[in-house]
Amino acid sequence: MTGAGTDKTRPMIAGGPAVILVRPQLAVNIGMCARAMANFGLSDLRLVNPREGWPRTGALRKGAYAAAAGAVHLLEGAKLYDTLEAAVADLNFVWATTARERGQGKRVEAPFTAMAETAARHAAGEAHGIMFGPERTGLDNDEVALADAIMTFPVNPAYASLNLAQAVLLSGYEWFRSSQGDVMPFAAPERSYPAQREMTIAFFEFVEGHLEDAGFFRPATKRPVMQRNLRNMFHRMQLTQQDVRTLWGAVVRLVEGPRQHVQTRKRIRPPKKLPEPSVDKTEGTGDALE
Repeated sequence: MTGAGTDKTRPMIAGGPAVILVRPQLAVNIGMCARAMANFGLSDLRLVNPREGWPRTGALRKGAYAAAAGAVHLLEGAKLYDTLEAAVADLNFVWATTARERGQGKRVEAPFTAMAETAARHAAGEAHGIMFGPERTGLDNDEVALADAIMTFPVNPAYASLNLAQAVLLSGYEWFRSSQGDVMPFAAPERSYPAQREMTIAFFEFVEGHLEDAGFFRPATKRPVMQRNLRNMFHRMQLTQQDVRTLWGAVVRLVEGPRQHVQTRKRIRPPKKLPEPSVDKTEGTGDALE
């Protein structure tokens, strides 16, 4: 299953720090983590001693794959480890995510700062990883002790517990911003040129003339103020030439009512080409076996 925004014709961004899920409990959360990773170009998924094993089978596998929403390649490529030490053995630097102060004297950074540092050091050739603990308890102190620094999220202190996939998503977002920049995936459609003053003034005079006929500017002493307010409303819209033409046409229809005879442009079709007569290219060539 894939969702809106999935475009298989575009290159897949991959790499980044390893996402290490320590003793994950729910198959659906592993699938959601894979989806979050794919959103932000992370591809190294490591699972440490999942509660119900890996790869999952039956309904658990179906739930994980459904939650991945198309990022099944990450689930199929996930690396399984028996110990956290083995999972981080090849990494140069490891972040531990936690919502609680652990009294270990480690540096504490927000994802924005942590992922900016990781992006810079990753570009220099270092291998980094981010550890996430099980859903119910998070990382224990011995697991945090294996990390170089702590990454935590600035959240409501009265409710600091994040869903596992949410934590991966926030980390991935900051990683992507730091490594790829803040370039938007698409831009606003190009609008027509801004309307010239001559065009907008003519439109104002047209509208105001019909409003006057309809008794809008009453009492007459307030006409200048009402007129200025009306014009300022349109000016704040920064009208384009197409905007003015559309609004003008709408007012015309309100004033004149429906068209009685709708004229459409006839499409001129080019004349059909007659098929060229076929030529027997074998005539007179003879046959080599004749």
